[in-house]
Amino acid sequence: MLMQPYNAILQRLENKGRLRGLNVARGADFSSNDYLALAVSDYLRNIACEALERGVPVGSGGSRLLRGNHPEHEALEAEAAAFFKAPQVLYFASGFDANQAVFATLPQAGDLVLYDALIHASIHAGLQAGKAKTKSVPHNDIATFEAAIRQFRATEKSGKLWLVVESLYSMDGDFAPLAELSDLADRYGCFLYIDEAHATGVFGADGRGLTAELAGRDNVLILHTCGKALGASGALVCAAKPLIDVLINRARGFIFSTAPAPLQAAIVRGSLKVLAAEPQRREKLHTLIRLAGQYLQPSGSQIIPYLIGDNQHAVAMAEAMQNHGFDIRAIRPPTVPLGTARLRISITLNVDEAQITRMAEVLKQIAHSYE
Repeated sequence: MLMQPYNAILQRLENKGRLRGLNVARGADFSSNDYLALAVSDYLRNIACEALERGVPVGSGGSRLLRGNHPEHEALEAEAAAFFKAPQVLYFASGFDANQAVFATLPQAGDLVLYDALIHASIHAGLQAGKAKTKSVPHNDIATFEAAIRQFRATEKSGKLWLVVESLYSMDGDFAPLAELSDLADRYGCFLYIDEAHATGVFGADGRGLTAELAGRDNVLILHTCGKALGASGALVCAAKPLIDVLINRARGFIFSTAPAPLQAAIVRGSLKVLAAEPQRREKLHTLIRLAGQYLQPSGSQIIPYLIGDNQHAVAMAEAMQNHGFDIRAIRPPTVPLGTARLRISITLNVDEAQITRMAEVLKQIAHSYE
């Protein structure tokens, strides 16, 4: 009897084709976010070994406000601020933690957060915990952003406006119109928050992301995650010093969490160095992206969605691809909108040109068998 409501939840998910489970990686990597193959690199492995040899601890032992603050955290934040040309940087244990903390803390009662309909779930979690009003805007719809801004300004004189987007969307692989959004933020006095999770390391000068030209502005906040192209873990919030100080003093997810491992901070420091030192990684990745775009509908990025629609159909095709040696996963609602279940194909340096070509050939054959 105790398990009955939970079994019912699982049964409903199964009936909708949404039941999920954990599967270990197998086959050629077309599903990870390790875009530059740093997570499995000898380079970062050596960085970790060197850090351990010089006494960097594997755990922090407490929150940053207690004894958990370590010189490695502070060195990473200083180096990241210089690398990304940010006023100030705060290191969090994950991108989810960072987004949740920012939106539960910074937008205040009386503020309005206008967010793109396809933003990360972590931002939604923060907004739900926060005090500001919120409004969803259709994906990449600048006209609706501006109309909502004008409507708010016509009735509210004191509240702040926050425009919230991803620079590169994680399930569609397309880009936000950052120039237009920046213009709106400047003209109407808004904060602009840009989640660079999937662009950091892949785009921009030295891999500084798609926001490289916007960094350093007081009204712009930028999130760079460390667990994707950087090959490590954690996230870096880049913002004006007063905003960072408020997070340190008011963000419960920061105050009451054990600090990220100093060892991870040391590894991220190494990741930032390799971005500038080895541009050939990005160049090779973009060569592979262009190759994949010759066989599949190109998105312009390393994330290529293969739309299917039906949940069970998507799962079956993913399993078929895995059985052929290609680690491709099905993405279903609520991660993506209803009726848009898909295969999310991720291009990384963990595969080569021959594997991409063969993957596309097999995918075409499998798709044909389901027609």
